[in-house]
Amino acid sequence: MSKPSGRAATAETAAGHDADPRPKRFMKSALAILGETGRTDFTVLEVVERSKTSLRSFYQHFSTKDELLLALVDKIMSESTRRWREDTAGLPAPAALRVFIDRVCTPPETTTQDKVNRGLTNYNDRLAELLPREYARVLAPVHELIKDIINRGIDEGVFRSDLDVGARAALIMQSSLGAIRLQVLGAELTGVPVSADDIYDYCLSGLTGPA
Repeated sequence: MSKPSGRAATAETAAGHDADPRPKRFMKSALAILGETGRTDFTVLEVVERSKTSLRSFYQHFSTKDELLLALVDKIMSESTRRWREDTAGLPAPAALRVFIDRVCTPPETTTQDKVNRGLTNYNDRLAELLPREYARVLAPVHELIKDIINRGIDEGVFRSDLDVGARAALIMQSSLGAIRLQVLGAELTGVPVSADDIYDYCLSGLTGPA
């Protein structure tokens, strides 16, 4: 992925190279289809044909298309979170929270990336329903990053010390990702996208306000 924007990254790095092992080649093919169509209603056969492999090979690595897309989301989220962690390292907690939210809210840089974002955003509910434990594992790195930022703020004396860190981190993650999800789907409740400033102010107030 080139410089990441928002929740997803560009196709090139997430996909890898032609010499990659077959699981990565299947992800590369799925990502290419997503980047072209913005849809996830493609078939396993389409992925296999594009990757120039076989159905047998596909089912040796993935039981269903859902597992393939979950692996793709997992790779995108883990790589994005790693970059977000690097970007927030060493910053005071409020500044780190601001950088994190800014990165999550960064708009896509290309039409291809916008289509990938839209397609995977539409599919997230299905993954959460069919593979809830696995989907929660995919989101765990983001949750851990937010927990680390909150604990840093508590140690710095700028965040409340009475917080349930795990629960508050989950609320911040769900609030920020949920607001962006509505934006990606074009379903803003007020007709105006919720800005990064709004999300930051909302999240920060829950960390610094009175108990």
